[in-house]
Amino acid sequence: METTVENQINAETSPQVAAPVQAPVNTARPQRDNRDGKGRGRGGNRRGPRRENRQKPEFDQKIVSLRRVTRVVAGGRRFAFSVCVVAGNRKGMVGVGQGKATDTPLAIEKAFRDARKNMISINATRTMSVPHEIEAKYAASRVKIMPAPGKGILAGSSVRAVLELAGLREVSAKLLSRSKNSINNAYVAVKALEKLSRTELKSRHK
Repeated sequence: METTVENQINAETSPQVAAPVQAPVNTARPQRDNRDGKGRGRGGNRRGPRRENRQKPEFDQKIVSLRRVTRVVAGGRRFAFSVCVVAGNRKGMVGVGQGKATDTPLAIEKAFRDARKNMISINATRTMSVPHEIEAKYAASRVKIMPAPGKGILAGSSVRAVLELAGLREVSAKLLSRSKNSINNAYVAVKALEKLSRTELKSRHK
């Protein structure tokens, strides 16, 4: 009992040391000043650099035929891709080209370059039609192109692709042969349109 009374007396008489007061901790996230638009907060400018508008290519292209061909050599077989492309600006210029390579994009690029080399200019009417009937033959393909006012393009196979990329409207075409070779059909259509250009030039010179 005496020890407990002495402990109480000592506790009352001994000076009490005050616990250090800690400053309140600010748990809130610091707000960023987004007035200059550099911050990534809600008010920041999240848009990246503006992309430049891509220029539209001068000539449109359409793949008419895509085949895988094989070449037999001493070591075995080697595969490649053969592509036929029709290119035109839809304003009276059109051409057909072929390309071959081991890779499909490279073959398409070669065919497009060949089509640009063999491009012809068509003397069409004001309504982008043909002035009269034309007929041409290439290999086993024969075609007849005629004006068709108010009916649009009436054609099939690869002849339609040639007429569309040439920019012609209100035209009908009929394949007189039974050939289903899309490459020859494209070439015969271009040959017919080239024949039209030559007749128009001859009539002008006269």
